[in-house]
Amino acid sequence: MTTNSSLNATDLSADDYVVLGLATCFIKEDGEVHAVKIVEPIPSAALEAIVKGIPTSYEMAIATTLGAVWMNDTAHIPPEFPSDAQLCDEFGDRLLAATRTYKARPVAQSHVPVGTVKRDFNFSTERKRVLNSQRIVKAEDNVKQHEYTHKVL
Repeated sequence: MTTNSSLNATDLSADDYVVLGLATCFIKEDGEVHAVKIVEPIPSAALEAIVKGIPTSYEMAIATTLGAVWMNDTAHIPPEFPSDAQLCDEFGDRLLAATRTYKARPVAQSHVPVGTVKRDFNFSTERKRVLNSQRIVKAEDNVKQHEYTHKVL
């Protein structure tokens, strides 16, 4: 997984609120699907939907600050996450984007107070989040239209 080497966000400070989640995702290799644990920032709208009880791939979430997660141009995974957890792709950019959503909607910060871990989500892997899937469009996928669809009658 990739991270950004430095974050340049003059509109954000180290004390700004952000939520990191531990998601169970899947990678398809050689026809088999393998589970992986991914640490990714959760935007405010997603957190608000998750706390209402929709099924989610997030097992847990930790509320923290931007400065605690990103120090000296390096991402720091909180110790509450398992050691085998990986950072999501474009972690730095997604971290900044998620932090901005909580600045724009501060009421969302009340769902998980800073420094706490929330685990009572409706966790489900029924709909698998496959990270490396590719959609291959075939001619058979085309919808057949009536022969008069594009004709002026």
